[in-house]
Amino acid sequence: MHDIEIELAGKTFRIAGPSSRTADAISEALARNGAIVVDAAPADLLVVLFPLLPKGDGAPYPPLLADEGSRMVEAGGGRIVFVLSAMAALPVRGQADYSSAMAGALARVRTLAMELAPRVLVNAVGAGVIEDGDALVAGDRHMLGHASLGRAGRIDDIVNTVLFLCDPANTYTTGQILNVDGGWSVGYGRNF
Repeated sequence: MHDIEIELAGKTFRIAGPSSRTADAISEALARNGAIVVDAAPADLLVVLFPLLPKGDGAPYPPLLADEGSRMVEAGGGRIVFVLSAMAALPVRGQADYSSAMAGALARVRTLAMELAPRVLVNAVGAGVIEDGDALVAGDRHMLGHASLGRAGRIDDIVNTVLFLCDPANTYTTGQILNVDGGWSVGYGRNF
């Protein structure tokens, strides 16, 4: 599968959150499309990754970076993309703490979208079951029983959605979560 190609020449980006194969893949794709990684704020593009496994390794939740959004506004604009679990929009029985944390992050996405508009677009990717080879990197395999596509996604599925949200041609999407979950979020139940 080919990654989406967008024009990011001259744009800067920063990745916030735990180090992971997903973070590396997003960073590689942004660079491949012409963006330049920076360590300092503000960047033109900020990708904020949250832990994507509900019973993960206890990776810390990243700061919600409101100050960086304000600096983007002062600099003329930008994009912030949060990478969350699809459980941000739909809670899962047995995952109350994780579902609540994700829902709180999604509320922050929507609040920032209102506060930083019209100069900064703020959106989220909601990851369902994502595998890297045989390793689970997002979601819970029980979710597959309610996913329309009946299979796990790949890290590239998340990366391509992040690229779509960062694409300069995408100018009218803000405050949204785009679920990359094989149809899990339109399923009939989440009793696992």
